[in-house]
Amino acid sequence: MKRPTIVDLASAAGVSVSTVDRVLNGRDPVTRAKAEKVLAAAQGIGFHATGAIRRRLVEDRPERVLGFVLQQGKGTFYRMVAEALKIETERAPSIRGRFKVDFLEDLSPASVAEHIASLAKVADAVAVVAADHPRVSQVIEQASGRGVPVFALITDLTAQARAGYVGCDNWKLGRTAGWAISNMCQGEAKVGIAVGSHRYLCQDVSEMSFRSYLREHSPQFNLLEPLTTLEDVGFAYENALELLKRHPDLTALFVAGGGIEGVMQAIADTGAADRVVVVGRDLTEDNRTALIEGNLKLVLSHPIQAMAAAVVNAMVVALGESPPAFQQVLLPFDLWTAENV
Repeated sequence: MKRPTIVDLASAAGVSVSTVDRVLNGRDPVTRAKAEKVLAAAQGIGFHATGAIRRRLVEDRPERVLGFVLQQGKGTFYRMVAEALKIETERAPSIRGRFKVDFLEDLSPASVAEHIASLAKVADAVAVVAADHPRVSQVIEQASGRGVPVFALITDLTAQARAGYVGCDNWKLGRTAGWAISNMCQGEAKVGIAVGSHRYLCQDVSEMSFRSYLREHSPQFNLLEPLTTLEDVGFAYENALELLKRHPDLTALFVAGGGIEGVMQAIADTGAADRVVVVGRDLTEDNRTALIEGNLKLVLSHPIQAMAAAVVNAMVVALGESPPAFQQVLLPFDLWTAENV
């Protein structure tokens, strides 16, 4: 069988012979779209220098540093998120991606702003998980003014200069939690909700929509004021113990924020799992165990790998020649019970 020639490749790709020559030898620049078209055609016809074309595409990719500001690194969930972001950064097809992450141990607005500002000096684009605050908005505006797009990840921000938001639809998530509890509880149930901080817009919206659903569909339920966890396991444990002591007739609890490990430990230590229906967020190994043991009835979880791929893609698009003014990517959340973990 005759080996395909450059002429055959040019015909298969729908480009000129000179374009194929430039792709193969790198003498003059060729748009990435045309180069990828030539590569696809080369693979299709079995062109002998397909490997060389692929290497040329890799070499021609611009190097980009993608930076991420995440919550506490000691938490299982954010370690999982970081690993997924690293994988997606390194596999991004149109860049040679370098991954950089800062974990926040101090969650104060000043600390968050400092981390964003520091990362924006070395990264081409930044994504951040943070509570909403004017200081955070200010530093995002400053980074954007220097040409560094900053994305809100998992929880949206009010900063007008942000490049976009990637995460779940928290209005739907809160109402789904309300639907679950409404269908698992009967009568005049006493229902609690735990949030890390209302400055996390994802939690604030989840609580509002949760209450909205129950007002609409289960008006007989007694909704308590929110329990605060401050995203801290120890603090969440102590406050959950106090909640269970103060309300021995508690029927259900929606944990909308961080610190769920502490809440679940309090549920286990008091033996309250037999009477309290708990709905939580995000499937970690601890939450998986809690589901299996029956201490947790339902988990509404971010699709971590899909979320990482979506935010990396949005960051790459923002670094392109004609970036959109704002990108919003709303991801469907996963539902987990003891029967499908």
